[in-house]
Amino acid sequence: MTSPGSTPLPATGPTGPAQVAATVRPGPAAPPTAGSPPAFMAAPALPRPPSVIARRWPGPSGAARPMVLAALAAAAVVGASVLTMVRPGLGWLVAALAGAAALGAAGVVRSGTSSPAAGRTEPTEPGAATGSATARPGATGAPGRVAQVAWAATTVTLVAVGTVRAAGWLFVLCLLAAAVTGTLAVTGGRSPLGMLVAATLPPAATVRALPWAVRGVRDNRPAGSGIGFGRIVTSLAMSAVLLTLFGLLFSSADAVFANLVGGLLPDISPAGVIGWLLRLLLIGGGLLGAAYLVSRPPDLEGLRPAPSRPAHRLEWTLPLVLLDALFAVFVLVQLTVLFGGAGHVLRTAGLTYAQYARGGFWQLLAVTALTLLVIAIAARRAPKATRADRLLVRVLLGTLAALSLVIVASALYRMQVYADAYGATRLRLVVSAVELWLGLLFILVGVAVVRLRADWLPPLVVGTAVLALLGLALLNPDRLIADRNVDRYLETGRLDVSYLSGLSADAVPALGRLPEPMRSCALGEIANELPRDGFWATNLGRERAQRVLATIPVSASVTDCPGLRGW
Repeated sequence: MTSPGSTPLPATGPTGPAQVAATVRPGPAAPPTAGSPPAFMAAPALPRPPSVIARRWPGPSGAARPMVLAALAAAAVVGASVLTMVRPGLGWLVAALAGAAALGAAGVVRSGTSSPAAGRTEPTEPGAATGSATARPGATGAPGRVAQVAWAATTVTLVAVGTVRAAGWLFVLCLLAAAVTGTLAVTGGRSPLGMLVAATLPPAATVRALPWAVRGVRDNRPAGSGIGFGRIVTSLAMSAVLLTLFGLLFSSADAVFANLVGGLLPDISPAGVIGWLLRLLLIGGGLLGAAYLVSRPPDLEGLRPAPSRPAHRLEWTLPLVLLDALFAVFVLVQLTVLFGGAGHVLRTAGLTYAQYARGGFWQLLAVTALTLLVIAIAARRAPKATRADRLLVRVLLGTLAALSLVIVASALYRMQVYADAYGATRLRLVVSAVELWLGLLFILVGVAVVRLRADWLPPLVVGTAVLALLGLALLNPDRLIADRNVDRYLETGRLDVSYLSGLSADAVPALGRLPEPMRSCALGEIANELPRDGFWATNLGRERAQRVLATIPVSASVTDCPGLRGW
């Protein structure tokens, strides 16, 4: 029996009191008072959860909404139908937009869960426990939502590079970055440890999402309607079958219509059907796991390392002072090279300038990365209790960051000299972009050292890396490389034709400026391999290359192509 107005709790099942109690954390033990029961009669302590992730990642407690499952299924079908696995193109962007829309639907459904942090209680998913709907602190806050939307938009932008640029290597880098930003979009991790844990969640989320999806297919229907997930999927499947069938019939009846929609229809050959099913399985599983994370994201903000004992002032001051002195001596040597003293240094080292630039660049790159690690450890272990301690931290770490900026500038200068001597390549351009990003990172580290706060730094590190990659894509790297090498050829007469002929179609407008026979040597292989794209493989870089090749002659009879091979 319950009193009027009270809400009874279920006695058994997945939504019983045990689950509600599991969300309550015991407070500090109160001192015994007069009349209190003896210790052996006290309530037993709650068991400790088996793992940190199990405690902070309860997952959706009810069943998946039919509309969410239908949106995920539609996005998986679209992605499996439009993705081009050989060359990047428009299909990748369409698939990314469809996936983002489906996960956005899951996020809208999540907003119906209770939010004690906001001071209100909203309806929960059917079958969810009253206590299990408690939102984690900050999980539904506006800053977290804005960050997740920003990561999602960044993911779509990275995938969109495949529609604009023809360089396959650039698109692979963008896909790897999109995997990182997409994970952050569905998990919301912002601390360093939270970001690392977030990278391990998507595979597990796909497995944990299966019972959630099965409950939604079997039980969950919108209140007041008889439309379930099965009927929605049946309607979508019938629509797809009818469109494909009549599309094929109309294509066989009219050649103009066939050319118009030929690229839109899926390949119905046995190999095409098997490939489509494999893509559907992979994309559907990934989207299901992502929707599971979006519906109830884990509490990654609570994953922070335990505070460590501050080191004694001498333990960290002496190593940093000596390291600053070593950096200062190295920077003085670099300044003599940068400002006209290269001749003396080269005579002392016994190397040519190209050997000097090439031999020291990778060491400087390693020094830059290790310096960031040293600064991170010192900032964590250094004591900051007194004003003198804080001033010492700012001076020593700030000096190290400033000297590191000079080292970054020296590495960039060496790479510039090397590129001028031997020509631009993809590797040299990417390494220069990485060095520019490290320089920006040292500036951000310097700001964090001055403020003695770095909680904002980890997301900004990832964000600036993604912006650097998008900036590289905006520069059109293959065309930039070709332009620099063509300009160098027009000035010096030296050109590595074999390397330029291996660039992507993005380089065609620049290579078209070469005189014959160099032009035919550089463009012959690209022109022979340039495909005629279908609709879903549409790529602006390849389309532009085809227009340029239609206006300039490329001789296929040129066989003697001079060139110089270099790194």
